[in-house]
Amino acid sequence: MNDYITIALPKGKLFKKSVALLEKVGYSAENVVEDSRKLIISNEETKVRFIIAKTVDVPTYVEYGAADIGIIGKDVLLEQEKDVVELLDMGFGKCRLMMAVPEAKRREKLTDYAHLRAATKYPNCAKEYFNKLGIQVEIVKLNGSIELGPIVGISEMIIDIVETGRTLKENKLVEVDSVFTATARLIANRASFKLKFDRLHKLVEDLRVVLAEEGK
Repeated sequence: MNDYITIALPKGKLFKKSVALLEKVGYSAENVVEDSRKLIISNEETKVRFIIAKTVDVPTYVEYGAADIGIIGKDVLLEQEKDVVELLDMGFGKCRLMMAVPEAKRREKLTDYAHLRAATKYPNCAKEYFNKLGIQVEIVKLNGSIELGPIVGISEMIIDIVETGRTLKENKLVEVDSVFTATARLIANRASFKLKFDRLHKLVEDLRVVLAEEGK
């Protein structure tokens, strides 16, 4: 399969845009849909294969070489710290990791939140954030609705990804600080990037052109 390029695509909010952009630069196959029952979808003519995976699994597929490249949010990359090559900021899927607390429990300074509990899906990012603030906080790892943390009393605050902030308002939470902004990134396996450099370099440059045209 050395003559193929295998691409890991994330299910969810990045999927549709990722497929559309890749199609514009000649990387497509029939029935590349999010709910496909096929585990691997191939285009024999263009030598492209697609793996449709859960978002959190995409960096792992790329790191271990099951996929040559993948598209994933920067938030996932920062949390997982996988050994991959980041090739391109694709600019879409913009969101931010932030800290929020119940409206009634907002404090004057960020350091005033020391020795409390923070619920999050991003324990590594949260730990680094609080270390930079110089405060000790107990991290509570959750996988579901992070906003529930303060509501049910297992945390006083949350560290979570937001796009519009609507869910925060609905749960009477207020953002008190932004940790970082994240967008979709094109990543590559380190060995694949060397062995298939010419083809991957051309893909990156072609994507740059398409993204620049869309941004006009």
